[in-house]
Amino acid sequence: MSTLTRARCRARAHPFAVDAALAAGVLVFMVAGSFVDPHDPEGVNWELRTPDPLSLLLMTLGATALAFRRRAPRTVLALAGGVSVAESVTGDPRAPVVMCAVVALYTVASATDRPTTWRVGLLTTTVLTGTAMAVGPLPWYAQENLAIFAWTGIGATAGDAVRSRRAFVQAIRERAERAERTREEEARRRVAEERLRIARDLHDVVAHHIALVNVQAGVAAHVMDKRPDQAKEALAHVREASRSALGELRATVGLLRQSGDPEAPTEPAPGLDRLDELAGTFRSAGLRVEVARSDEGTELPAAVGLAAYRIVQEALTNVQKHAGTEARAEVSVVRVGPHIEITVLDDGSDEEQHPSPGGGHGLLGMRERVTALRGTLTTGPRYGGGFRVHAILPVKTRPSAAGDGGA
Repeated sequence: MSTLTRARCRARAHPFAVDAALAAGVLVFMVAGSFVDPHDPEGVNWELRTPDPLSLLLMTLGATALAFRRRAPRTVLALAGGVSVAESVTGDPRAPVVMCAVVALYTVASATDRPTTWRVGLLTTTVLTGTAMAVGPLPWYAQENLAIFAWTGIGATAGDAVRSRRAFVQAIRERAERAERTREEEARRRVAEERLRIARDLHDVVAHHIALVNVQAGVAAHVMDKRPDQAKEALAHVREASRSALGELRATVGLLRQSGDPEAPTEPAPGLDRLDELAGTFRSAGLRVEVARSDEGTELPAAVGLAAYRIVQEALTNVQKHAGTEARAEVSVVRVGPHIEITVLDDGSDEEQHPSPGGGHGLLGMRERVTALRGTLTTGPRYGGGFRVHAILPVKTRPSAAGDGGA
């Protein structure tokens, strides 16, 4: 820390001591100036005149008031102005008592707004200059009287300039603080969005594969004694589903690794190109799934492909869990202009076991994915039984949407 910085810190910590030192310095200058005769033809002479006791008393009063200039600036200005008027009327008009009024006017101007500075400065200048011109022994146009006008104007102008600079520096500091808060809030928002996206991925992966494992394990337990070959096949499906779940969990959690950690898997995020593979895992679990596609040649952004894959995965998982083992599911993917429509239907007869259109973490995750891509999602029971999931996603995403939904 430099010497100047330390001095400023001490000054801010002890303002009254600084004002007392300023008052003492002003008193010294006023007393020294009262010994000078500016009209000496030989120049400034320190021996031709001596201030009278009344002038010394008025100078002392005015300087003492300056020690309280920050606590009551307008009161101090009124007192200093009154002392200056009294000096002009009763004392030696050439004694520089007006110096304390100039300092007090500077303090008022630096602590108030500009309109107040104009009013107070104009009043002070008019009273002090007019009194010196009206009752002083010198001619009204003497340079001492004009000097009072100039010095009071300089005091008000300097105080206003200091106040403007302080306001400017404060505004810059506040803008910097707001910008810092905005950056922190943006960082927190991005972290929350990333956590939500990872949570959706984890839910989709775990819910899908655990449902398959549960179904296949139940089949294996049911046929273990009578049909061991079928039980062995079901256990093989359990092993395959668990291996797939671990792989996807490793890929998802790998996004949380730090730069110094081992590299995460570089396998691309799943998309509609793996739709047949996804349907095959459900068929192996006993669910009848039919897939119809009319989106040949459509290249989807990674964010849209991942969202479409997760929507179908979650919808079929819900069918597996809620619609019963005899249900049949239909998946259709259709390109309609600038959008791609994904529809998952089932003919499950047990409607009450289906999730409500607005509830369930799976449906909520699907809705958040679609909303992030500025698409639409419709879910609800079908007339005559079953459930319907219909999503409309844009083929081309905006930069912000791609950033929100991509892996």
